[in-house]
Amino acid sequence: MLLLASGCGPSTPPDTRAADEKAIRDLDAEWSKAAASKDLDATVSYYSDDASLLAPNLPIATGNHAIRAVWSPLLSSDVSLSWAANKAEVARSGDLAYLLGVYQMTMKSPQGKPVTDNGKFVEVWKKQTDGKWKVAADIFNSDSPASKPPEKEKKSRPAHPAHSKKHH
Repeated sequence: MLLLASGCGPSTPPDTRAADEKAIRDLDAEWSKAAASKDLDATVSYYSDDASLLAPNLPIATGNHAIRAVWSPLLSSDVSLSWAANKAEVARSGDLAYLLGVYQMTMKSPQGKPVTDNGKFVEVWKKQTDGKWKVAADIFNSDSPASKPPEKEKKSRPAHPAHSKKHH
């Protein structure tokens, strides 16, 4: 009887974190390859339908249409992009995970010379109802210092004639 009773209590779900971490790391590597091959449809397919992309110097892009608009110029022939995760953490619940990593992007300057930007990213992955992992939030930014805004020129105005005369 005791054996039957112990089988009827709440059971702890299996710990799938190691397998989930491997799956997410593999998906992220495939995603980087899709972007490197400039496949826009494949690149955007890694996001959930309600995902948000927080790219530098742009408003938050939410949903596939907005995310596609951000990715499109990044996959042009003048841009080379790759990234790699260096840390992954999966929640014990098995439905959320995040990756931290670094990226490298090379593009042509207005003079046609290659300019390389190195930076970092955070991706939040969420297990979908079908069991597949998709990116729910993606943020990246450059390691380069922010460019300074142009300084406003001080307009010198001519001295008023009444102020330039000495009063005796």
